Order: sequence, then structure tokens, then C-alpha cells
Amino acid sequence: MSRLISGFITPVAFAMASPAMATPADLLPFKATEKTLANGLKIIVVPTGFPNIVSVQIPVQTGSRNEVEPGKSGFAHFFEHMMFRGTPTYPPEKYQDIITKAGARQNAYTSDDLTNYYTTFAKEDLETVLKVEADRFQHLSYGEDVFKTESRAVLGEYNKNSANPFAKMYEVMRESAFDTHTYKHTTMGFIKDIEDMPNQYAYSKVFFDRWYRPERTTIIVAGDVEPQKTIAMIEKYWSTWRRGSYKSEIPAEPASKGPVYRHVPWATPTPPLVAFGFHAPAFSERNKEQAALKLLLSLSFGRTSPLYKRLMQDEQKIDQLFEDTPNRVDPGLAIVAARVKKAEDALYVRDLVLQTVARLRTEPVSDKALAEAKSALKYGVIRSLDNTEQIAGTLASFVHFNRSYGTINNYYRVIDSLTPADLHAAARKYLGDEGMVLTTLSNGALPAGMEALPKLADLLPKAGKANLDIIVQKTALPQIRYKLLFPAGSAHDPAGKEGLAALTAAMVASAGSSDRKIDEITKAFFPMAGSFTEQTDKEMTTFTGTIHKDNWKAFNDIALPMLLSPGFREEDFRRLKDAQRNALQVDLKDNNEEELGKERLQTNVYAGTGYGHAVLGTAKGLAAITLDDVRSFWKTAYTQGVVKVGVSGDVSDEMTAALKQALARLPEGGGLPATPVPAGRQANGLEVEIIEKNTRATAISLGLPLTVTRSHADFPALWMVKTWLGEHRSSSARLYQRIREVRGMNYGDYAYIEAFPRGMFQFFPNPNLGRKAQLFELWIRPVAPENAHFALRIALAELDKAIAQGMSKEQFETTRGYLMKNVFVMTSTQDQQLGYALDSQWHGTPEFTKLMRDGLSRLTVDDVNAAMRKHLSAKNLSVVMITKDAAGLKDKLVSDAVSPIKYDGNKPKDLLDEDAVIGAMKLDIKPEAVRITPAAQVFAE
Repeated sequence: MSRLISGFITPVAFAMASPAMATPADLLPFKATEKTLANGLKIIVVPTGFPNIVSVQIPVQTGSRNEVEPGKSGFAHFFEHMMFRGTPTYPPEKYQDIITKAGARQNAYTSDDLTNYYTTFAKEDLETVLKVEADRFQHLSYGEDVFKTESRAVLGEYNKNSANPFAKMYEVMRESAFDTHTYKHTTMGFIKDIEDMPNQYAYSKVFFDRWYRPERTTIIVAGDVEPQKTIAMIEKYWSTWRRGSYKSEIPAEPASKGPVYRHVPWATPTPPLVAFGFHAPAFSERNKEQAALKLLLSLSFGRTSPLYKRLMQDEQKIDQLFEDTPNRVDPGLAIVAARVKKAEDALYVRDLVLQTVARLRTEPVSDKALAEAKSALKYGVIRSLDNTEQIAGTLASFVHFNRSYGTINNYYRVIDSLTPADLHAAARKYLGDEGMVLTTLSNGALPAGMEALPKLADLLPKAGKANLDIIVQKTALPQIRYKLLFPAGSAHDPAGKEGLAALTAAMVASAGSSDRKIDEITKAFFPMAGSFTEQTDKEMTTFTGTIHKDNWKAFNDIALPMLLSPGFREEDFRRLKDAQRNALQVDLKDNNEEELGKERLQTNVYAGTGYGHAVLGTAKGLAAITLDDVRSFWKTAYTQGVVKVGVSGDVSDEMTAALKQALARLPEGGGLPATPVPAGRQANGLEVEIIEKNTRATAISLGLPLTVTRSHADFPALWMVKTWLGEHRSSSARLYQRIREVRGMNYGDYAYIEAFPRGMFQFFPNPNLGRKAQLFELWIRPVAPENAHFALRIALAELDKAIAQGMSKEQFETTRGYLMKNVFVMTSTQDQQLGYALDSQWHGTPEFTKLMRDGLSRLTVDDVNAAMRKHLSAKNLSVVMITKDAAGLKDKLVSDAVSPIKYDGNKPKDLLDEDAVIGAMKLDIKPEAVRITPAAQVFAE
């Protein structure tokens, strides 16, 4: 073992485990069994009723809150990484092999108050997972060189986040709001501490020894499990874990003496941000204050609020308004934030928010509004509990407070008990001048007077029928979900009107009906926690409605008219057009190098075809779209003749009949003309576009066009290849191991054979992204600019080696075994199952899990290697790189200069020898094959 532990082994507790029975008032309807071992470890077992799947979640009561020593911030998050570095019994490769063979997907996250590790897998591997998890929690082992490598990866994660202005704004707000409490820094930690982390190897051992102890840990096992057998397994492997003795005092924050104002200058263009923080009470399952403040801010600044309607819809001064009152162990910050379209309106928006806050201190909310807020919150949580992992994860987010299953139910009982007087009392106590922290962020100057915050009291008024075949997935879930799929996407955008398909869908889902404005609809949805959303891709647009069965009719009376009889109001058109322009220009281009690189690669490969522009369109195309264009597209695209419908949950025959009858009111017709299969351009050698952008890191995407889709015979084979080579967010895949794990160059490296938009935010792709042609892609997450040339070389070297050598028989069997089980994990939610069913209908294939399992079972390793060599190439690829010094990078690429790489720690000689070979590898990139594009010109037209 790498750490010293004093004391004796504590014997296992002999008390019988006690079941926690659900009562009618409980939010969670499950029967949980709980037990605390003699060493302090808490066990909670929850049979969920979902077959075959088990989710193990292990929340540890340590987060950035526990980082009490100066100069040592970021270590809780750091151990989220280090816990995957292995033990003497299960080194990383052996551990990953076990997880892979279990067909599992796993991850972890760190918050202010906890670090949670979770793994979801087939139930037959429960004992194996519990065994290896017990080993890594008790016997984590790593050397200084590994520690230094991982510390560079953590810095890479910070660099990745640095492109997001919201992240920086929140970091500055917290540092300004707290003087002594450890909530002063975010989960990532202070940048100076992250940069010094390679020198803190000895301290890392101390931190782990203090906080990773059984009395601070809960094991949640949810799914298809037997409680007593599960508890016996945990006792078998975890009971000898020794209790700790470290005690620490988290420094109490003194009473605030605000208000405080801080401004963050931003180097690149972005809409200004105006954010308010208010010192807020700690989470409590008994005291009402935190729950009361949470509901109050949700009512006052959420999508149903008068302020949202005024600023977002009527005046269109902002394109985002949100609030958050997080659950925290100690008093934290409640936040209200807006993104302002024009800098000159920032002061106006600031004062309207403050006026709303001032009124909350004098005017209680109505009984009706509070009842609706309670209903929305309750149904919203229930709606999310449609799979075992989500149930376990929701439980983990509450368990860490008191290590009790009952905490979440107790909290929602507190919410049920709230009165308008409780909310008013919370407003008067916490929404005051003293506890306020205003933070702004902008690229240019803001109006004069932003820093001169007015007194809240001074802001108050002074005295003075269709023939449709519907896919029905009947389940016991009370949450009903339906999807309406139309074969109409951005490939149908008229030339010069790029972005029309996406804007039309947004006008349907976010602009109201002819009878109701969107604010009225939002308010009506609020108490029933209903939603009607859209998703547009290249070939299809999908509208998804979700509602509890109790509210089915009332919901559809409001939701379906948005599709059948849209409002098409000019003010909504302007608002949503601005929002789409900002999503393209700000969220994609300016604030997200990774998604920008992937999207640009797609459009480069398919330039000249319907896939040759982003789904969001182009700046010029959006500017040219009129409201009449939207009306015309809606009438032609969303017709009875082409809609495909799926519905799932505890759905009745009457419900499906009503849905058919409603959809009979769609316009008649056969929809838009079918698009041709786009012909992607295969590069001749390496063709590189360098996007010049002011950024800390360099993002890299490379790939080639694929004619292989789900209906192609080689699809299962290529699915195996991408999994083995670079499964999304999998640490066991080849690229991840060679680039991120061994060398610590970045945050991750993945491969794809299907489009995965928004991949940096998600574990699995959304369904309903069917395309007639695809892209083989390698996504190299941002690296330090000095390592960009080497990163490209190693990606190409690994791809070339994979194609040349192929998969071994052992690798083939391991990968296939993983995918045979993982296909159930990736299709486990209600939304995924329904969406994949519609996708199978669109592709003309069997149901997805059957398609994959049947296809995988027939494969041989020779089939897979042949498909890889047939469809992939490491020589002829399109490349997109986003970096600050574009000219310097181009010089390195075309000169084929040697690209050395340096490490903070020592590396084995064989790796250094390999680096020398890779760093000198000739790429033969011709000068004319490299073009530099200023970021401002990307997606301009």
C-alpha cells in the first residue's frame, strides 16, 4: 500500500440491515435497504424495477469545500482523476479490462461538497464491480511520475474550460463573495494551485488519507438487485477498510458587508453577462429557508416569470436568463444571471433584476403560484427518473449530506410544507443589499454607473383525423413521452437561407401558437412539468412532448397547437433569430473550440452539398431569412404524409387515438423533396484548415467521409473499430490510452463513425440524428499549443498502426463482449428507446439493439480488420486545427519540423524512444494543402 494507516481492523457490524419503506408522501417510490458497517461505511440498496441493469454510485463526502490549506485547492477534483490510476492488485490496464468486459460505462464528478464515482453495467457483474471498486478505494497506488502526468491533464481541463465566459464569471464571483470559507474557489481550484500541482505529490497522499475513509463514504447499489445478497457482497470486500481519525474545521464565513461589484474583461467578442450572487442558506432537510429561497428564485426568474417574458420575449434585450440555488452543506451563493444582447442595455437589465429582487422583499407570492412551483419541481424530478442510473444519481446528489436514503424524501416534504410566508421570510433575510455580489463580463465597455449599485429600497415604487402508424412502447412509467419526426433538416435549407430548418423548428417549439403566446404556454406547462422541445439535424427534425399521464389531455391541448397552428409573431421571430445567431456566433464559434472544430470538419468534408453548412446555418443565411420563409417551410415540411410518430410510457389506446386525431390537422402533402446522398470529398493526402482564434489551447479534429450508415453491412464492424480505437469518453480505448493516459497531453481522445453533435456535453449521442452519409472522425481534445504538431502526428501514427496491424483476436473478443452489453446501457432511457425505434424505421433496419447484437455476433476479427482497411485511411484526411498562432503552426506542418514533447515527470525509455520516432514522422503536408482562416470568417456564409 502507498499510505500508512494506524489502528486496528474494525469488525463487521452484525446489526441487521433495515429496509426504508416508501410512504405515500415520498418522492421516491422505492423500498430501500440501508446498513452502516462498524467501520462507518454506509450501504443503501435500491431495487428499481428496471431489469438487467445495475448502477453503483459511491458519493464521498469530500469536495472543494474540504480544501482548507492555502495553496492546495483543486485536490478533491484531482482525485476524481487519480482514482482511475489503479492499485497493486488492479493496475489501470487490468482495471479497465474488467470494466470493459462488464460492458460498463463509468465516470465521476466533483462538486463543492462531494466526489461521486458511478458505474452502470449488466447485473451479472455486480460482485466483480464491487470487488474492484473496494480495492481502488482502499489501495489506490500511484507514483510521482503518474501523479505529474495527471496533474497536466487537470491543467488541460482548466484550459478547456477557459474558453467559456460563464465559467470565468462564476470563478470571479465566488472569489469575490467569500473571504474565509473554502467556497471561495471553484471545484477546479485556483489556477496558481493547479499550475503548482506537479510539485504537490507528497501532499496528495495526505489529502487522500484524510478524506477517503469509510465513515465519509456511501455505497449506493440500485437496479436489478437483491438487497441482502448485495449487502453481503459489500461486507465481504469493504468491511476491512479502516476508519479515519482526521478532523478539520471548515472556516466559517463572516457576515457579508456588501454589496460587492467585480468586472471581468474578456479578450474575445461575447455578449455581456450580468450576474447576481446572494449569500444563501445551507441545505437542510428540516429547516425551510434554503428550499423557500430556491422556489422563490425559480418563480421570479424562471421561464414563467414576468421578467423573463419582458426581457426575453417582449423587449428582446437578453437571450438568456437563469437562476440557481444549489444545495450545499454550508451557506453558499444563489445566482441570477442574464446574457445581454447589446452592451448598452446592461445597466437597464441590471436595474430590472434589482427591481424584481426589491419587490420580492415586500410582496409575497400567491398561493396559486407557489402550488404550481411545487408541482413543477416534483413532476420535473419524477420525469427524470426513467432509468436506473438516473435514479441512483439523483439519490447520490442528496445522500452525501447525511448518508441517508430518507434525505431526498425529507427535503421534498419540506418543499410540500412551504407557504408564501416562508418564501417572503427567505427573501427578506437573504435578498438584501449586504449579501449581494454583482459580477459583469464583457469584451468592451459597459455603460457608466454599473459599479454604483443602487439600494434595493430605492428601486421600489414610491407612494403616490390522420392515418398514422404509431410506434407504441407500452411500459409502467407514468411519464408519457412522444416524438414526432419529420424528414426535414438543414440539408433542405435553400441556398442563401442556411439555418431555415432550425429556425422554423424553433418557431414551432418556442414561439407559441395562434391562440397562446409563449409566455402563456410556459406558465401553463409549469405546474404540470410538461415540455415540448425540438431537435433539428441534417435530415430530420424531431419534436418531443413529455408529460405525466395525469396531465396528458391538458398538455396536448396546449402543446400540439404550437405545431398545428403556430403563432408566427414578428417579435418571436426576431427573438429566436437572434438566439440562433448567438448560438452560431457565440456559443459555437467564440466559446467552444472543440465543437467548432468538429462542426467545421463536417462542413469541409461535405462542402458543396446539403451537409456543407452547420445546422445553425451561416451568418449571411440567417440574416436573409424572413418570417414568410419560415411560414413556407413549416407548411411544406411538417405534413401528414411524412410524419413518423412514437409514444412510450403507460399509454392507453385512447391516448394514441387522440394523438392521431390531432395530427390529422397537419397540412396535407408529401413533405419536402428527398435530398440526394451527399458526396463527401476524400482529401488527397493531409489537407489542413487552421482556424486562427485567441485561445489557450489547440483543438484538433480530423476525418474522412463515410458511406457506411446503419443500413450498411459493415456498420457493426466499423462500430467495433471506433469503440476499440476511441470510444466516446472511455478511458480504455486506444487513443485515450496512448495520448491522454500515458502522456497526459489533454483531456481525452475519441473516434466516431456517426455524427455526435454536442459531444463534449454528453455521455451518449441523442437519437434522431440519422444521416444519409457519415464521417469517420478523430476528436483530439485541446492540447497545449507547443504540443499540437506532435498530437497530430501521434493521432495519425496510432490510426496508421491500427489500420496496418488490425485488431488482435483478444482485442476483438473484448470489444465485442463490451458492445454486446453496452448496447443496452446506451439505449436504457425512455427517450433513447423511443428515439432509436424511430431511427430504425428511418434507416429501414431492425430495432437497434437487435441490429447490433445480431451483427456483432456474426463478425470475425478478419471481417472487422477488412472493413477498417476498406473504409478508413491514415493518409488521406481532412484536418481542422484551432489555435492562436496559426502562421507558426502552419510553418511547423509544412516544414515537417521535428516536434519534441516534454514531460513534467520521468517516462520510461521505450516511450521516449517512441516519442522520438513519432516526433520525426514525415507528414508530407504541402504548403498549398494548408489554409488559415480567421475565426471571424468561419460560418460567415
